[in-house]
Amino acid sequence: MALSDLIDPFRPADGPPPQTLGGFVRWTLKGAWPVLMIAALASAMAGASETGTAWVLGRVIDGVVETGKADFFSAANLGLFVLGLGFFLILRPVVFAMSNFMTSVVVTPSISPLVIMRLHRWMLGQSVDFFDSDFAGRLAQKQAQTANAMTNLVVEAINVIFFALASVIGALFLVFSIDPWLAPIMLIWFAAYILVIRFFIPRVRIRAKFRASKRAVVTGKVVDTITNIRTVKLFANAGHEDEGALSAVKEFRGAVIHFGRLAATFRLTLMSLAGVLPVLLVGGALWAWQAGSASEGDIVAAGTISVRLAQMTGWVSFALMGLYRDIGEIEDGMRTLTPDRRLRDAEDAKPLDLTSGAIHFNDVGFAYGRVKGGVRGIELTVKPGEKLGIVGPSGAGKSTLVALLLRLYDPEEGKIEIDGQDIAHVTQNSLRRAIGMVTQDTAMFNRSARENILYGRPEADEAELIRASERAEAHTFIGDLMDADGREGYEAHLGERGVKLSGGQRQRIAIARAIIKDAPILVLDEATSALDSIVEAAIQDTLYDIMEDKTVIAIAHRLSTIAHMDRIVVLDEGRIVEQGSHADLLDKGGIYAGLWAHQSGGFLGERAAE
Repeated sequence: MALSDLIDPFRPADGPPPQTLGGFVRWTLKGAWPVLMIAALASAMAGASETGTAWVLGRVIDGVVETGKADFFSAANLGLFVLGLGFFLILRPVVFAMSNFMTSVVVTPSISPLVIMRLHRWMLGQSVDFFDSDFAGRLAQKQAQTANAMTNLVVEAINVIFFALASVIGALFLVFSIDPWLAPIMLIWFAAYILVIRFFIPRVRIRAKFRASKRAVVTGKVVDTITNIRTVKLFANAGHEDEGALSAVKEFRGAVIHFGRLAATFRLTLMSLAGVLPVLLVGGALWAWQAGSASEGDIVAAGTISVRLAQMTGWVSFALMGLYRDIGEIEDGMRTLTPDRRLRDAEDAKPLDLTSGAIHFNDVGFAYGRVKGGVRGIELTVKPGEKLGIVGPSGAGKSTLVALLLRLYDPEEGKIEIDGQDIAHVTQNSLRRAIGMVTQDTAMFNRSARENILYGRPEADEAELIRASERAEAHTFIGDLMDADGREGYEAHLGERGVKLSGGQRQRIAIARAIIKDAPILVLDEATSALDSIVEAAIQDTLYDIMEDKTVIAIAHRLSTIAHMDRIVVLDEGRIVEQGSHADLLDKGGIYAGLWAHQSGGFLGERAAE
């Protein structure tokens, strides 16, 4: 195994992310701690070498004083030469190289992917409601922000905290060896340094969190506008979007200025304090030299280490600001990414054993946690192989039924069974693999046409891909595709959410995806609504063909598309109000017959949801 692979960057996390900062850090970094400790030890050794530098220089000066100019380069100082050359040319470079290798090659390339993949896997398990309640761009930005902040936190903690602590501890031993009274003086200065840190850092942390939240708002605004750029242009609302973005940017700029003022004050205070240290240590060493208890080399050693610590104070202060800024950004990311809104498999969940495809809605009720809306008291059985149409005005509950069948939500009342198995007690993956779906709002990835179709069954071969595309009337137009990078045909990328295709083309690719999946249960939610009448006629024959031997639920506003279904269910205000064949429902003269009579061009009149 290569040294760069000492940390497994793709190791899965154990359990859900904790809601506390310490627990979250342990969760994200679990499995990497032994290597991080080795990296911290290497950094501490590099820090300790700073004290060694001052001590060796002090011994050189003592050698100059003791032997004088004439005899300095003589055999008497051979040991001193070996010490100096060995330290500066071998030991110190090796220690620093080892520390840099651990952070640059082993730690940094592994921590970011480790964190982002653990967060990504966690988010993939969240319910659809989690994603519906936020901006896609904001969620992605929070993942990247948290991963970057965690990487910076780890690397800076290793390179700064352990390095600085080792330097300070080594300096204490050095000044104590010069004169015991210098150690208490240095400890008093160090205590003052800690008090300054304790005063400023919590304030830096709070302002950093506030700044991060304002930056995320800017990102969300911009991504939301870009995602809907066609709508922005069609409604000539670029000015409105500009005002919204400008307001968010102004708030972000104010947060940056607020943070910057505190940061500048913090740096000024620390640098002033840093200037005191050389005065104290060099002055103390001079006093000890005058008293005869310290050598000239001790003065140089005290001066060297005090100046180095003073310089380090500025570096450490800047790094600590960065550390607490990173902590603030991690906490900000935690608030967005770690809430548990997952639909979990039951402890006794087993794969769905689908034998015939019978579906039973048993007194099902769901209103999205509200009093009104959704569905209520749904008692419905779909027989194996039955073709069921569902109609009703907007807001009647048609799409809610489908979402419940796919277990995107759990019913608030009743249960849903497939072949006698409560879907709440089967694994979600096995349930969704058993159901093919084509929706009106077709989901496309910014990937190749090939990948989008094969998403239904990635292991399908080329012949199956082509056959599914041809049956969906998609093969011809796919052959004419070309993207901005010159990729053609099935290799052409479709753009974000398939924006490079027409609505009908997107729907034909979605139908090809459902065909290649070949699931025993098929759900069609306005599957042909975006197609023109000629293509729809061709697709309808294909759909009727692939419906054979499948249990089918088809939602439609265009009643002519479901007139040939075995049974039609009419929903109104979340309840089943009629059901029967097309002919039976027309004979009854009820709601369905009224909808059929009032259609113009085959479309069902929309009615506002209550």
